[in-house]
Amino acid sequence: MKTLAYGAFALTLLFAGQAAAQAQGPANPGPVIPGVCVFHNERLLAQSTVGQSVQTGMRTLSQQVSGELEPYAQSIQAEITALEQGRGTIPEQEFAQRSQALQQRIAEARQLEAQRQQELEYTLNMQLRAIAQATDPILVAVYQERGCGLLLSREAVIEMNPAMDITDVVIQRLNAALPSLSFSRMTPPVQVPNQ
Repeated sequence: MKTLAYGAFALTLLFAGQAAAQAQGPANPGPVIPGVCVFHNERLLAQSTVGQSVQTGMRTLSQQVSGELEPYAQSIQAEITALEQGRGTIPEQEFAQRSQALQQRIAEARQLEAQRQQELEYTLNMQLRAIAQATDPILVAVYQERGCGLLLSREAVIEMNPAMDITDVVIQRLNAALPSLSFSRMTPPVQVPNQ
């Protein structure tokens, strides 16, 4: 039975320490291009206090879900072992009934795991949305203050003059405006199929 390793791996990638750590830049980064600014969203998520609070909260929720699912996995594994060891001694009809019941329990555990994974993904998305909503007006304000005419995503820029990067200012203001988020696991809304 698989675990929520995929979700933990995705969170690790999303909130990687120093968000895509970069090698030492060139000794001469070139001129500052007036009106061109760069923003690094991944670094904002990794270094802002609210991004770190979401990372911590999601780690806690993932551990809770793992703790909830672990007894199912242990119980299923115990029954698989019992059936394998008793294959020759358990009457055929009883073996078939237990095997069928085990298949049902495995299906239920997988369904519960998928449901919990959807809840974690939805919860993370809602927290990231809250961060984005708090960041947008700050980003616009810094864009205007710096006289930016073009704002580039750091992910699309290979090298640049660090003076064009507005990420630190945005992080500082976001830390003041939204220091953290506290949340619990959320249930995604039920989607009604189109008729």
